[in-house]
Amino acid sequence: MKILLVEDDTITTNLLTRALNSHNYNVNAAADGETALQLAQAYDYDLIVLDVLIPKLDGISLCRELRSSGCQVPILLLTALDSRSNLVQGLEAGADDYMVKPFNIEELMARIRALLRRGKAALSSTNLTWENLLVNPDTTEVSYAEKVLHLTPKEYHLLELFLRNPRRIFSRSAILDRIWSAGEFPQEEAVTAHIKGLRHKLKAAGMSVDLVETVYGLGYRLKSLPEDIECQKVAGETAETASAESSGSNLELSNDERRLKVLSVVAQIRGKLRANFIEKVAIFDRAIAQIQTGTLADELRREAQDQAHKLVGSLGTLGLPQGSDVARNIEHLLKAQNVLKPGNAQQIEELLHLLKQIFDRPPSEPESELVAEVSQQRRILIVDDDILASDRLKIAASGSGFEIEVANSPQAARIAISQQCPDAILLDLSFSRTQEKGLSLLAELRSKKPEVPVMVFSGHNQLSDRIEVARLGASGFLHKSIPPADILKAVAQVLDQTGPAAEAKVMVVDDDVHLL
Repeated sequence: MKILLVEDDTITTNLLTRALNSHNYNVNAAADGETALQLAQAYDYDLIVLDVLIPKLDGISLCRELRSSGCQVPILLLTALDSRSNLVQGLEAGADDYMVKPFNIEELMARIRALLRRGKAALSSTNLTWENLLVNPDTTEVSYAEKVLHLTPKEYHLLELFLRNPRRIFSRSAILDRIWSAGEFPQEEAVTAHIKGLRHKLKAAGMSVDLVETVYGLGYRLKSLPEDIECQKVAGETAETASAESSGSNLELSNDERRLKVLSVVAQIRGKLRANFIEKVAIFDRAIAQIQTGTLADELRREAQDQAHKLVGSLGTLGLPQGSDVARNIEHLLKAQNVLKPGNAQQIEELLHLLKQIFDRPPSEPESELVAEVSQQRRILIVDDDILASDRLKIAASGSGFEIEVANSPQAARIAISQQCPDAILLDLSFSRTQEKGLSLLAELRSKKPEVPVMVFSGHNQLSDRIEVARLGASGFLHKSIPPADILKAVAQVLDQTGPAAEAKVMVVDDDVHLL
């Protein structure tokens, strides 16, 4: 659980931080209301412990600001002002509970546990289990085979994170963001060290299987139990059988293999569409015959117009753009306001004859354009005037599937983006030859190009920069001391989560079976 403590008295802050840490709570501290507001907007907290009399923005005003912005995190007010009017003001501002200084630490901890149970009842009140391991989130007590384990706060948070997200893979940078406080700046090796310590304590308690599984190149996740693996195997076999005809092999394909597979599918669908076109011709012929006699039934007209509309999409998608144009003209002529105009039947008949000819000749545009994107490298735009850092990234990207482009200023980046939008952007925050900061470009990109992930990488590691970067919606914050290969790996992970390579379910709604 992550708690934001807002208190300007250093002694009280230190006392409460130690007490909360001893109960395995992760604590961020802020000494004024403005900093607290920035932290609350940038990070996800489970609880806010808030003093009323704090500088810059008082606690009650901060409480109102958070509630008006939609923040639903439980808030516990602390104050030395023991009056009913302050109590009413605090509760009306949106606070969930209220304690008067001086307070009893044990009572405060009990209030905190109660608020956390209320705020996350579905999560907090249920014990977490794995094999013979038992974790009680209310008391933060961990036991294995009824033997109590003594974990450090970081080890406990790691264990709880994996147990609450049993199938999710967490990169080391993602774990740093979730487990470590905003004022701490550990390297990713700290994650490895704490996971090693957790594994050692679990093994010493009698656990024979590693609870935390390493997914090489990606991160860590909770290891599946044997019975879970069997269930997944059965489900996988069922899904594989159901999708065998449409999906083919689930093995990893190279770009060339994937391209050939797509071309083969397109050719098969085009063949089926050509065979099915005979049925559509019969509908068009009946409509033409009735138009010529002036007795066209509206139901037949709508059916023929619907078939023409489907051909517009199918033919264009399958690499027959001329056929798509002809079908669009037929659809237009079959509209209710046009269908009985003089000479209409002859025009439809001529267009139908032209459509038959288009079906019989090869497509005018190379089919390779249909899958051109498959073989393209992913482009990264580096916005930085540090030539040495950019060159290192270029060298590291050689043969990795990344194409690197460099812009040495925000203005140069805007020009590069307008010419060809990259797949991802690495953005420095400061430039030696211009007064413009990277944060202004970040805000602009998140507004105009929200689909392009932007990762900030900087030689500085200031908390204020991290907060602002998170507030503006960047996909990550990397320090330049990180090896270039790790920077590229982090970009790849973001692209895999947001780009077309990410595992996702897509629902396509279309009544044209061939286009589907």
